[in-house]
Amino acid sequence: MGAENTSADTPAGTAASVVTTPSTIATPKGRRTEKAFLEAARTVFADKGFLNAKISDIAETAGRSTGSFYNYYDNKQQLLEALLDDFTAQILERTRRNLTPDPGSNIEQAVRAYWATYRDYLPEMIGAFQLSMTDRQFAQWWRNRRQDGIRAVNDVFRSVERSGVDIGLDKNLFASAIVSMLESFCWTWFVAGKDENVVGRDDEAAIITLTEIWRRGLSTSAPSITR
Repeated sequence: MGAENTSADTPAGTAASVVTTPSTIATPKGRRTEKAFLEAARTVFADKGFLNAKISDIAETAGRSTGSFYNYYDNKQQLLEALLDDFTAQILERTRRNLTPDPGSNIEQAVRAYWATYRDYLPEMIGAFQLSMTDRQFAQWWRNRRQDGIRAVNDVFRSVERSGVDIGLDKNLFASAIVSMLESFCWTWFVAGKDENVVGRDDEAAIITLTEIWRRGLSTSAPSITR
């Protein structure tokens, strides 16, 4: 885990890293409490931002004691990581739910899934960006999560190749570039503010453009780049 400063929210005499008892979460009450903390974290992160959020705020919003929090999580970073795991799972679930035999349609569905989920998890994505800039361990954790997206893009590549298209590029580099494009574009669109020359364009136009860039990148009819 990354080194988060949680001293202000850690009860006196409590270690910063607490081992969660599996039996606590395994009970119906434990699962409800854990869910309450996750939902409360989303609310507090959206209201105050990840960096300004306090564990006491999350506990109060969840209707639980601050001490109870440490039965489930060591710090608020673990909450963020759990929510980011949900972010990735949501993208994959939304994409797989709409898969078809048509690779082109699957590309569009993957873009739509990423776009909608990024928008839904915007406070968490801002927190991930902020923490990546200050915590090396978290930055590595986040890069590992990106691998799920890269593997999903490679799944699309395999479906394209099965249809007889030779991609003709390093698939891992291509997948990394696609994931990076989606991340950066969504950040600019939802967080940094749209570029001035695209103000007035709606989400649908953005989704179609991203889909077309991905599709055209797979086209063997495009001229080769000369070096």
